[in-house]
Amino acid sequence: MFEKQGDLFAGKRTRKPKPGKKAESPDEPKIYTISELTREIKALIEGRFPLVWVCGEVSNARQYSSGHVYLTLKDEKAQLSAVIWRGVANRLKFKAEDGLAVVACGNIGVYEPRGNYQLVISHMEPKGIGALQLAFEQLKQKLGEEGLFDLERKKPLPAFPRTIGVVTSPDGAAIRDIVNILNRRWPRFHLILRPARVQGDEAPAEIAEGIADLNRLGGIDVMIVGRGGGSLEDLWAFNEEIVARAIFASEIPVVSAVGHEIDFTISDFVADVRAATPSEAAELIVPVFEEIEGALGEYQARIVLALRTRAEEIRQRLRTIEQSYALRQPLDRVRQLQQRTDELGQRVLMSADRFVQAQQERLKGIAGKLESLSPLAVLSRGYSVTTLAGTGEIVRDADQVSVGDRIMTRVAGGEFTARVES
Repeated sequence: MFEKQGDLFAGKRTRKPKPGKKAESPDEPKIYTISELTREIKALIEGRFPLVWVCGEVSNARQYSSGHVYLTLKDEKAQLSAVIWRGVANRLKFKAEDGLAVVACGNIGVYEPRGNYQLVISHMEPKGIGALQLAFEQLKQKLGEEGLFDLERKKPLPAFPRTIGVVTSPDGAAIRDIVNILNRRWPRFHLILRPARVQGDEAPAEIAEGIADLNRLGGIDVMIVGRGGGSLEDLWAFNEEIVARAIFASEIPVVSAVGHEIDFTISDFVADVRAATPSEAAELIVPVFEEIEGALGEYQARIVLALRTRAEEIRQRLRTIEQSYALRQPLDRVRQLQQRTDELGQRVLMSADRFVQAQQERLKGIAGKLESLSPLAVLSRGYSVTTLAGTGEIVRDADQVSVGDRIMTRVAGGEFTARVES
């Protein structure tokens, strides 16, 4: 140590190796560029962990417009960055949400621009629950919050459909069961089959397109969408969002008939009516023709009986009227009414005379009172009224006139004009 320091102070210079090159002597360290060091670390890590399985809790999950999903897997003591490329993300049946416990498989890679190592996920399963079941619950919650399951939005089924549309596989047992039930219960029907695959990756798009096609066709009273029984994977096409939204957008009432009675799909919740099986769907949409025919016959008999009863009641009323006194002695009834009219007229005249006399007496009393209050009556007792000849103003005081003023005096027998002398 001291010798090296002594050499340095003595002016000896140690040659430093150039970056990216090996040292010329064992004592000289190799100096890496950041890229070189990162690539070596990348090769070591990726070679050491070509495929690993990890379990942890999803955190900070976000999906970009590119379709890639970036997230963090963590446990109580550590965390690991992870990425799911678009192709893998599209194949996942469920959505990676924060707080979800998962088991993921992939390789460890290094993102060189940042020097971060991350898990590139090629497969992921929810821990403790199947991926399909989790995807079912996630989509059910999502569509329920949007109102696709609301009862007030469901359309009623027609009582007597004429044209029935069916979206299913033409080779499956479902269409055969539907046709058999319809022929037995309601032979007067017109069926339109829109073929669609009901299993596999292409099935959801074909089912949704089939529902839209029948709506565009028009003239269809009710539609059955479904298939026969199978495993959860077999029935999965009816748990896809594209099918649910196509059913919800349908203007034609939709009956969902998927699988067996114990099977429930997203289509069952969105449809206007859920049938346990395709056969039950056919039974739900049409009545039994013989029952309707029998009911119509019963109604016809009731109507005939009601009309006969009503007719008999009317006949009885006519007999009663025919035997009444008014019809037997019609002129006598008219004379009675005439006499009653005369009596009422006489009463009206007498009442009018009494009223007129009372009013005349009242007027005489009022005239007497007016006569006693008339100024002319006062004049007849020797009084007079003097007014100024020019203005007609009544003279009540001597101060109102002056010597030479012309005045007019009214007495009971007339009036005269005078001039004031003093």
